[in-house]
Amino acid sequence: MPVVRELTITSNLRNYQVKLCDDDSFIADFASQANTVFIVDENVWRLHQNTTLRLLKDPIILPISEEGKSLESVQLLYDQVISLSAKKNMTLVSIGGGITQDITGFVASTLYRGVNWIFVPTTLLAQADSCIGAKTSLNYKKYKNLLGTFFPPHQVYIYPGFLDTLDEPVYLSGLGEIVKLYVIGGEQDTLRLLGALPALLNRQDEVLLNFVMRSLTIKKDYIEADEFDTGKRNMLNFGHCFGHAVEYATGYALAHGQAVVVGMILAGFVARERGLLQTETEQMLRAQLLIPVLGPEFPKLELDHASIIEAMKQDKKRVGADLPLIMVTDGYAMVKVTDLKVSEVHQALDFFTETGL
Repeated sequence: MPVVRELTITSNLRNYQVKLCDDDSFIADFASQANTVFIVDENVWRLHQNTTLRLLKDPIILPISEEGKSLESVQLLYDQVISLSAKKNMTLVSIGGGITQDITGFVASTLYRGVNWIFVPTTLLAQADSCIGAKTSLNYKKYKNLLGTFFPPHQVYIYPGFLDTLDEPVYLSGLGEIVKLYVIGGEQDTLRLLGALPALLNRQDEVLLNFVMRSLTIKKDYIEADEFDTGKRNMLNFGHCFGHAVEYATGYALAHGQAVVVGMILAGFVARERGLLQTETEQMLRAQLLIPVLGPEFPKLELDHASIIEAMKQDKKRVGADLPLIMVTDGYAMVKVTDLKVSEVHQALDFFTETGL
């Protein structure tokens, strides 16, 4: 199992390692171990069952949809795992994207009050962002990520070969989260990303892996300083205050990372209008970084103001009568406000419509 790079995440719950591997031999190692239960994203199984995952025997295949990130899916997985006579000494190996991670992580954190689990992220978004941070999240009724736990995997294994089969919207979704992390990282990181954007859009492997590992390093700084999301870590929700609402209002037709990019565009407008972000910087980020990452096939959106505002009012980080928002400001300083007015949301949505996206 050649590990070419490794990153250690320090956690109050337990420290864990992210291992970037240049082949898939670690799968064979897992398959040979007793008391191991594999939980595999249905799409990943369809694409890789005869290649990378060929040695897995009777894995649990997990149906994937945003609506399926629910307590009902968790209950079904409980039943399937228990039916295998699996005990507390089992290890769950989760292979898939963020939805697979959330469901498996939630089950691992609650079954027998906690069992070992390993995560093998297969999407760019999961490899560059969600695989670290310890959060598990479930939707409840119309509320996104309302339920959850903090329960990090015991190990994370990144194998770049999974990225070769990603559809373009899914790939761009992950690139959107990389953009978010690089902007949070500051001006130098943002300029470095701008310079490499053509190579990233063309999926140049070695360039991409460098940006995946740097994205995780940026996130590591935030989650180690504020693991349980009470302060500094809130900044990682840049793009998500609007983004989650856009997902809801469009019936989850957009890949998550693309909705986050739309959210960053909207947040940039609000920051500019409040005098917190220079017009030139807002225009540069929007035109040179954010819009290109949406891709040429990005659908024209008709954003329903009422649906988006209603979804934003359900944001779990809302603490008062107004709305929360994370913004980038001059000098690439991140700021959280809790006084976003509904009138500002209307203005931002009108602006987005005027851009022609």
